[in-house]
Amino acid sequence: MSRLDRMVVRNAHELYEELFRKRGVNFIDQYPTPNMHHPTAAQVANIEMISHIWKVGDRFFKLAHEHYGDSRLWWIIAWFNQLPTDSHAELGSVINIPVPLGDALSVLRTL
Repeated sequence: MSRLDRMVVRNAHELYEELFRKRGVNFIDQYPTPNMHHPTAAQVANIEMISHIWKVGDRFFKLAHEHYGDSRLWWIIAWFNQLPTDSHAELGSVINIPVPLGDALSVLRTL
């Protein structure tokens, strides 16, 4: 799943006229926030997880690169842990990394 696969919304609302003027444009294309449901406990129970203790310097994109070979898949780790961004993870928290990647994606397809 990538941003390229998502719907684009054209924003030309008069509320933003000053912003448009400053940018020299008549509208801004935006991506709406996806509404993603988190996996259920039963779905998570059927997926192998690697536990990682969150420490200083950790980032979801670094974990994704290490475990999936692609840092762009950071959102899968965030999604499974119900943490929207790195800043929502606390030092010492256990972060579960679903492996293999195909199993994690199959859960996403069922939601």
